[in-house]
Amino acid sequence: MTRRLFSSALALATLLPLAAPAQGDVSLKNEVQAAINRGLHYLVAQQNQTSGAIGDPDYPAITALAAMALQGNPEASPDTLSPPAQKAYTFLLANQKPDGGIYAKSLPNYNTSLALTALTMAPGDRYREAALKARRLVIAGQYDDNQDGKMNHPQDGGIGYGSKPPTDLSNTHLALEALHLSKKFLADDPDREKQEPKLNYAAAIQFVTRCQNLSATNDQSWASDDKNNQGGFVYRPGDSKAGTETLPDGKTAVRSYASMGYAGLLAFIYTDIKPSDPRVTAVKDWLAAHYSVTENPGMGAEGLFYYYHTMAKALNLAGIPDIARPDGSKANWRLDLSRQLFNLQNTDGSWSNPNGRWMEKDPNLSTAYAVLALEHIARGL
Repeated sequence: MTRRLFSSALALATLLPLAAPAQGDVSLKNEVQAAINRGLHYLVAQQNQTSGAIGDPDYPAITALAAMALQGNPEASPDTLSPPAQKAYTFLLANQKPDGGIYAKSLPNYNTSLALTALTMAPGDRYREAALKARRLVIAGQYDDNQDGKMNHPQDGGIGYGSKPPTDLSNTHLALEALHLSKKFLADDPDREKQEPKLNYAAAIQFVTRCQNLSATNDQSWASDDKNNQGGFVYRPGDSKAGTETLPDGKTAVRSYASMGYAGLLAFIYTDIKPSDPRVTAVKDWLAAHYSVTENPGMGAEGLFYYYHTMAKALNLAGIPDIARPDGSKANWRLDLSRQLFNLQNTDGSWSNPNGRWMEKDPNLSTAYAVLALEHIARGL
Protein backbone atom coordinates (compact mmCIF):
# COMPACT_ATOMS: atom_id res chain seq x y z
CA MET A 1 0.00 0.00 0.00
CA THR A 2 1.36 3.42 -0.88
CA ARG A 3 2.44 5.56 2.04
CA ARG A 4 -0.11 8.21 2.91
CA LEU A 5 0.64 11.82 3.76
CA PHE A 6 -1.86 11.90 6.59
CA SER A 7 -4.01 8.94 7.53
CA SER A 8 -6.79 10.61 9.42
CA ALA A 9 -10.21 12.15 9.32
CA LEU A 10 -8.31 15.42 9.23
CA ALA A 11 -6.33 14.51 6.16
CA LEU A 12 -8.76 15.88 3.60
CA ALA A 13 -8.10 19.35 4.94
CA THR A 14 -4.47 19.11 3.89
CA LEU A 15 -5.57 18.77 0.27
CA LEU A 16 -7.10 22.24 0.26
CA PRO A 17 -5.04 25.19 -1.00
CA LEU A 18 -3.86 27.29 1.91
CA ALA A 19 -2.53 30.82 1.84
CA ALA A 20 0.67 31.72 3.66
CA PRO A 21 -0.20 32.36 7.29
CA ALA A 22 -0.32 35.92 8.54
CA GLN A 23 1.43 36.84 11.77
CA GLY A 24 -1.89 36.77 13.59
CA ASP A 25 -2.48 33.25 12.30
CA VAL A 26 0.90 32.12 13.63
CA SER A 27 0.11 33.53 17.06
CA LEU A 28 -3.32 31.91 17.09
CA LYS A 29 -1.88 28.62 15.91
CA ASN A 30 0.54 28.63 18.84
CA GLU A 31 -2.32 29.24 21.26
CA VAL A 32 -4.37 26.51 19.61
CA GLN A 33 -1.49 24.05 19.87
CA ALA A 34 -1.01 24.86 23.55
CA ALA A 35 -4.70 24.12 24.20
CA ILE A 36 -4.42 20.87 22.22
CA ASN A 37 -1.42 19.79 24.27
CA ARG A 38 -3.22 20.46 27.53
CA GLY A 39 -6.25 18.52 26.33
CA LEU A 40 -4.16 15.55 25.21
CA HIS A 41 -2.29 15.56 28.50
CA TYR A 42 -5.62 15.27 30.28
CA LEU A 43 -6.80 12.37 28.09
CA VAL A 44 -3.55 10.44 28.56
CA ALA A 45 -3.80 10.92 32.33
CA GLN A 46 -7.25 9.28 32.26
CA GLN A 47 -6.12 6.20 30.33
CA ASN A 48 -6.52 2.82 32.02
CA GLN A 49 -2.99 1.47 31.98
CA THR A 50 -4.18 -2.13 31.93
CA SER A 51 -6.85 -2.08 29.24
CA GLY A 52 -5.82 1.06 27.33
CA ALA A 53 -9.35 2.45 27.48
CA ILE A 54 -9.90 6.18 27.79
CA GLY A 55 -13.28 6.82 29.34
CA ASP A 56 -16.09 4.32 29.82
CA PRO A 57 -14.90 0.93 28.45
CA ASP A 58 -18.49 0.06 27.55
CA TYR A 59 -18.25 2.71 24.83
CA PRO A 60 -15.12 2.07 22.73
CA ALA A 61 -16.16 5.08 20.64
CA ILE A 62 -14.79 7.37 23.37
CA THR A 63 -11.40 5.67 23.22
CA ALA A 64 -11.57 5.86 19.42
CA LEU A 65 -12.16 9.62 19.54
CA ALA A 66 -9.26 10.01 21.96
CA ALA A 67 -7.05 7.91 19.68
CA MET A 68 -7.98 10.17 16.76
CA ALA A 69 -7.03 13.19 18.86
CA LEU A 70 -3.67 11.65 19.76
CA GLN A 71 -2.90 10.72 16.15
CA GLY A 72 -4.22 14.02 14.77
CA ASN A 73 -1.94 16.16 16.92
CA PRO A 74 -0.17 18.52 14.47
CA GLU A 75 3.03 18.18 16.52
CA ALA A 76 3.00 14.37 16.33
CA SER A 77 4.19 12.22 13.46
CA PRO A 78 1.41 10.39 11.62
CA ASP A 79 3.89 7.59 10.90
CA THR A 80 4.29 6.46 14.49
CA LEU A 81 2.09 5.58 17.45
CA SER A 82 2.88 7.05 20.84
CA PRO A 83 2.66 4.58 23.76
CA PRO A 84 -0.77 5.96 24.85
CA ALA A 85 -2.06 5.69 21.27
CA GLN A 86 -0.72 2.15 20.99
CA LYS A 87 -2.58 1.19 24.17
CA ALA A 88 -5.77 2.79 22.87
CA TYR A 89 -5.59 0.82 19.62
CA THR A 90 -4.90 -2.38 21.54
CA PHE A 91 -8.10 -1.74 23.50
CA LEU A 92 -10.09 -1.18 20.31
CA LEU A 93 -8.92 -4.44 18.76
CA ALA A 94 -9.63 -6.30 22.00
CA ASN A 95 -13.27 -5.27 21.52
CA GLN A 96 -13.58 -6.52 17.94
CA LYS A 97 -16.28 -9.15 17.68
CA PRO A 98 -16.56 -12.11 15.28
CA ASP A 99 -19.00 -10.05 13.20
CA GLY A 100 -16.26 -7.45 12.68
CA GLY A 101 -17.84 -4.85 14.90
CA ILE A 102 -15.78 -3.01 17.50
CA TYR A 103 -18.09 -2.54 20.45
CA ALA A 104 -18.61 -3.81 24.00
CA LYS A 105 -22.28 -4.57 24.64
CA SER A 106 -24.36 -2.17 22.58
CA LEU A 107 -24.48 0.45 19.81
CA PRO A 108 -22.45 -1.63 17.34
CA ASN A 109 -22.67 0.76 14.37
CA TYR A 110 -21.84 3.90 16.35
CA ASN A 111 -18.86 2.39 18.15
CA THR A 112 -17.58 0.58 15.07
CA SER A 113 -17.80 3.60 12.77
CA LEU A 114 -15.68 5.74 15.10
CA ALA A 115 -13.26 2.89 15.78
CA LEU A 116 -12.88 2.32 12.03
CA THR A 117 -12.12 6.00 11.47
CA ALA A 118 -9.50 5.77 14.21
CA LEU A 119 -7.95 2.72 12.50
CA THR A 120 -7.51 4.74 9.30
CA MET A 121 -5.21 7.08 11.24
CA ALA A 122 -2.80 4.36 12.40
CA PRO A 123 0.40 4.07 10.35
CA GLY A 124 1.15 1.19 8.03
CA ASP A 125 -0.98 -1.85 7.30
CA ARG A 126 -0.97 -3.40 10.76
CA TYR A 127 -4.68 -2.75 11.27
CA ARG A 128 -5.80 -3.46 7.72
CA GLU A 129 -7.61 -6.75 8.34
CA ALA A 130 -9.34 -5.42 11.44
CA ALA A 131 -10.47 -2.38 9.48
CA LEU A 132 -11.87 -4.49 6.62
CA LYS A 133 -13.84 -6.59 9.09
CA ALA A 134 -15.19 -3.42 10.68
CA ARG A 135 -16.20 -2.07 7.26
CA ARG A 136 -18.39 -5.11 6.69
CA LEU A 137 -20.26 -4.53 9.94
CA VAL A 138 -20.87 -0.87 9.08
CA ILE A 139 -22.09 -1.72 5.59
CA ALA A 140 -24.35 -4.46 6.93
CA GLY A 141 -25.96 -1.88 9.22
CA GLN A 142 -27.56 0.01 6.34
CA TYR A 143 -31.34 -0.28 6.58
CA ASP A 144 -33.48 -1.58 3.73
CA ASP A 145 -37.07 -2.12 4.80
CA ASN A 146 -38.01 -4.58 2.05
CA GLN A 147 -34.50 -5.80 1.24
CA ASP A 148 -35.04 -4.77 -2.36
CA GLY A 149 -32.65 -1.85 -2.75
CA LYS A 150 -35.53 0.59 -3.24
CA MET A 151 -36.36 3.60 -1.09
CA ASN A 152 -39.76 2.38 0.10
CA HIS A 153 -39.44 3.50 3.71
CA PRO A 154 -38.40 7.04 4.75
CA GLN A 155 -35.48 5.59 6.71
CA ASP A 156 -34.22 3.29 3.97
CA GLY A 157 -30.58 3.86 3.15
CA GLY A 158 -29.71 5.20 6.58
CA ILE A 159 -27.70 3.71 9.41
CA GLY A 160 -28.60 3.79 13.08
CA TYR A 161 -26.97 2.82 16.34
CA GLY A 162 -27.56 -0.88 15.77
CA SER A 163 -28.61 -3.35 13.13
CA LYS A 164 -32.27 -2.33 13.23
CA PRO A 165 -34.09 0.97 12.72
CA PRO A 166 -34.52 3.72 13.62
CA THR A 167 -31.78 5.17 11.48
CA ASP A 168 -30.48 8.70 11.87
CA LEU A 169 -28.27 11.31 10.22
CA SER A 170 -25.68 11.36 13.01
CA ASN A 171 -24.83 7.66 12.72
CA THR A 172 -25.16 7.75 8.93
CA HIS A 173 -22.62 10.55 8.50
CA LEU A 174 -20.19 8.82 10.90
CA ALA A 175 -20.53 5.61 8.88
CA LEU A 176 -20.00 7.46 5.59
CA GLU A 177 -16.87 9.08 7.03
CA ALA A 178 -15.46 5.74 8.18
CA LEU A 179 -16.19 4.05 4.86
CA HIS A 180 -14.76 6.95 2.86
CA LEU A 181 -11.51 7.02 4.80
CA SER A 182 -11.08 3.24 4.92
CA LYS A 183 -11.32 2.79 1.15
CA LYS A 184 -7.54 3.04 1.10
CA PHE A 185 -7.30 -0.43 2.65
CA LEU A 186 -8.61 -1.83 -0.65
CA ALA A 187 -6.97 0.63 -3.02
CA ASP A 188 -4.07 -1.66 -3.97
CA ASP A 189 -6.11 -4.88 -4.23
CA PRO A 190 -8.81 -4.50 -6.91
CA ASP A 191 -9.68 -8.19 -6.90
CA ARG A 192 -10.44 -8.16 -3.21
CA GLU A 193 -12.24 -4.86 -3.55
CA LYS A 194 -14.66 -6.52 -5.98
CA GLN A 195 -15.40 -9.27 -3.47
CA GLU A 196 -16.07 -6.99 -0.51
CA PRO A 197 -19.68 -5.96 0.29
CA LYS A 198 -20.77 -2.56 -0.98
CA LEU A 199 -22.82 0.17 0.59
CA ASN A 200 -25.82 1.32 -1.41
CA TYR A 201 -24.55 4.88 -1.78
CA ALA A 202 -27.51 6.06 -3.82
CA ALA A 203 -29.80 4.98 -1.00
CA ALA A 204 -27.54 6.61 1.61
CA ILE A 205 -27.58 9.91 -0.28
CA GLN A 206 -31.34 9.69 -0.62
CA PHE A 207 -31.66 9.14 3.12
CA VAL A 208 -29.47 12.18 3.85
CA THR A 209 -31.55 14.21 1.39
CA ARG A 210 -34.71 13.12 3.22
CA CYS A 211 -33.28 14.63 6.41
CA GLN A 212 -33.07 18.12 4.86
CA ASN A 213 -35.70 20.84 5.01
CA LEU A 214 -35.68 21.43 1.26
CA SER A 215 -38.83 20.51 -0.65
CA ALA A 216 -37.15 20.89 -4.05
CA THR A 217 -35.05 17.76 -3.41
CA ASN A 218 -36.72 16.07 -0.42
CA ASP A 219 -39.67 13.89 -1.49
CA GLN A 220 -41.14 13.78 2.03
CA SER A 221 -44.21 15.91 2.73
CA TRP A 222 -42.89 17.23 6.07
CA ALA A 223 -39.99 19.18 4.47
CA SER A 224 -40.48 22.89 5.09
CA ASP A 225 -39.25 25.88 3.10
CA ASP A 226 -39.98 28.47 5.76
CA LYS A 227 -37.22 31.02 6.34
CA ASN A 228 -36.02 29.62 9.67
CA ASN A 229 -35.64 26.02 8.53
CA GLN A 230 -35.09 25.84 4.77
CA GLY A 231 -31.81 24.14 3.90
CA GLY A 232 -31.14 22.90 7.42
CA PHE A 233 -31.15 19.30 8.62
CA VAL A 234 -32.99 17.23 11.19
CA TYR A 235 -32.08 14.02 13.01
CA ARG A 236 -34.08 11.64 10.82
CA PRO A 237 -36.84 12.15 8.25
CA GLY A 238 -39.67 14.01 9.94
CA ASP A 239 -38.06 13.87 13.38
CA SER A 240 -35.88 16.54 14.99
CA LYS A 241 -34.22 16.66 18.38
CA ALA A 242 -35.03 20.38 18.20
CA GLY A 243 -38.76 19.62 18.04
CA THR A 244 -41.32 21.39 15.90
CA GLU A 245 -42.73 24.89 15.55
CA THR A 246 -46.04 26.28 14.37
CA LEU A 247 -45.68 28.60 11.39
CA PRO A 248 -47.76 31.76 10.80
CA ASP A 249 -49.86 29.88 8.25
CA GLY A 250 -50.75 27.27 10.87
CA LYS A 251 -48.56 24.53 9.41
CA THR A 252 -46.06 22.64 11.54
CA ALA A 253 -42.35 22.73 10.69
CA VAL A 254 -39.82 20.16 11.86
CA ARG A 255 -37.04 22.39 13.18
CA SER A 256 -33.56 22.33 11.68
CA TYR A 257 -30.58 22.47 14.01
CA ALA A 258 -26.92 23.18 13.47
CA SER A 259 -25.08 20.03 14.53
CA MET A 260 -27.18 18.06 12.05
CA GLY A 261 -26.61 20.77 9.45
CA TYR A 262 -22.88 20.18 9.65
CA ALA A 263 -23.43 16.41 9.73
CA GLY A 264 -25.46 16.71 6.52
CA LEU A 265 -22.75 18.83 4.89
CA LEU A 266 -20.13 16.23 5.84
CA ALA A 267 -22.30 13.42 4.46
CA PHE A 268 -22.40 15.22 1.11
CA ILE A 269 -18.64 15.74 1.20
CA TYR A 270 -17.94 12.07 1.92
CA THR A 271 -20.23 10.97 -0.92
CA ASP A 272 -18.66 13.38 -3.43
CA ILE A 273 -21.71 15.57 -3.96
CA LYS A 274 -20.57 18.67 -5.85
CA PRO A 275 -20.30 21.97 -3.93
CA SER A 276 -22.63 23.53 -6.50
CA ASP A 277 -25.41 21.04 -5.75
CA PRO A 278 -28.51 22.89 -4.48
CA ARG A 279 -28.61 20.71 -1.37
CA VAL A 280 -25.07 21.77 -0.47
CA THR A 281 -25.61 25.46 -1.17
CA ALA A 282 -28.87 25.39 0.80
CA VAL A 283 -27.30 23.93 3.95
CA LYS A 284 -24.36 26.33 3.72
CA ASP A 285 -26.83 29.22 3.55
CA TRP A 286 -28.74 27.90 6.56
CA LEU A 287 -25.58 27.42 8.59
CA ALA A 288 -24.35 30.93 7.74
CA ALA A 289 -27.67 32.41 8.82
CA HIS A 290 -27.48 30.52 12.13
CA TYR A 291 -23.77 30.88 12.83
CA SER A 292 -22.77 30.70 16.48
CA VAL A 293 -19.88 29.50 18.64
CA THR A 294 -21.70 29.98 21.93
CA GLU A 295 -24.47 27.45 21.33
CA ASN A 296 -25.59 24.62 19.09
CA PRO A 297 -28.22 26.65 17.18
CA GLY A 298 -31.60 25.06 17.62
CA MET A 299 -30.40 23.03 20.62
CA GLY A 300 -28.70 25.55 22.88
CA ALA A 301 -26.18 23.83 25.16
CA GLU A 302 -27.27 20.32 24.22
CA GLY A 303 -24.65 18.45 22.19
CA LEU A 304 -22.39 21.52 22.23
CA PHE A 305 -19.01 19.78 21.90
CA TYR A 306 -20.30 17.37 19.28
CA TYR A 307 -21.38 20.52 17.46
CA TYR A 308 -17.95 22.17 17.80
CA HIS A 309 -16.20 19.09 16.42
CA THR A 310 -18.63 18.61 13.53
CA MET A 311 -18.60 22.33 12.72
CA ALA A 312 -14.80 22.61 12.57
CA LYS A 313 -14.46 19.45 10.52
CA ALA A 314 -17.16 20.37 8.01
CA LEU A 315 -16.00 23.95 7.48
CA ASN A 316 -12.39 22.87 7.13
CA LEU A 317 -13.11 20.06 4.67
CA ALA A 318 -15.45 22.31 2.69
CA GLY A 319 -12.65 24.87 2.38
CA ILE A 320 -14.66 27.69 3.95
CA PRO A 321 -12.27 30.30 5.46
CA ASP A 322 -14.94 32.73 6.64
CA ILE A 323 -18.68 32.61 7.23
CA ALA A 324 -20.55 35.07 4.99
CA ARG A 325 -23.37 36.37 7.16
CA PRO A 326 -26.77 37.38 5.76
CA ASP A 327 -26.06 41.02 6.71
CA GLY A 328 -22.96 41.07 4.50
CA SER A 329 -20.42 40.73 7.29
CA LYS A 330 -17.92 37.90 7.54
CA ALA A 331 -17.07 35.82 10.59
CA ASN A 332 -13.64 34.29 11.09
CA TRP A 333 -14.93 31.00 12.45
CA ARG A 334 -11.47 29.65 13.30
CA LEU A 335 -10.70 32.65 15.49
CA ASP A 336 -14.16 32.72 17.04
CA LEU A 337 -14.26 29.01 17.81
CA SER A 338 -10.68 28.94 19.12
CA ARG A 339 -11.38 31.73 21.58
CA GLN A 340 -14.57 30.05 22.74
CA LEU A 341 -12.75 26.78 23.36
CA PHE A 342 -9.92 28.58 25.16
CA ASN A 343 -12.51 30.14 27.48
CA LEU A 344 -14.21 26.83 28.16
CA GLN A 345 -11.07 24.79 28.85
CA ASN A 346 -10.66 23.79 32.49
CA THR A 347 -7.43 24.28 34.41
CA ASP A 348 -6.65 20.54 34.19
CA GLY A 349 -6.83 20.73 30.38
CA SER A 350 -10.25 19.14 30.05
CA TRP A 351 -13.57 20.33 28.70
CA SER A 352 -17.01 19.24 29.86
CA ASN A 353 -20.58 20.30 29.27
CA PRO A 354 -22.79 21.10 32.30
CA ASN A 355 -25.66 19.98 30.08
CA GLY A 356 -25.35 16.21 30.23
CA ARG A 357 -27.35 15.26 27.15
CA TRP A 358 -25.54 12.75 24.92
CA MET A 359 -22.98 12.06 27.67
CA GLU A 360 -21.23 15.42 27.35
CA LYS A 361 -20.77 15.75 31.11
CA ASP A 362 -18.09 13.11 30.61
CA PRO A 363 -14.87 15.14 30.24
CA ASN A 364 -13.22 12.33 28.26
CA LEU A 365 -15.82 12.63 25.53
CA SER A 366 -16.06 16.42 25.48
CA THR A 367 -12.27 16.82 25.65
CA ALA A 368 -11.79 14.50 22.68
CA TYR A 369 -14.36 16.50 20.69
CA ALA A 370 -12.72 19.81 21.64
CA VAL A 371 -9.20 18.65 20.79
CA LEU A 372 -10.32 17.31 17.41
CA ALA A 373 -12.00 20.65 16.65
CA LEU A 374 -8.83 22.53 17.56
CA GLU A 375 -6.74 20.21 15.40
CA HIS A 376 -8.89 21.08 12.39
CA ILE A 377 -8.41 24.75 13.20
CA ALA A 378 -4.63 24.33 13.53
CA ARG A 379 -4.37 22.70 10.11
CA GLY A 380 -6.50 25.38 8.54
CA LEU A 381 -4.15 28.02 9.92
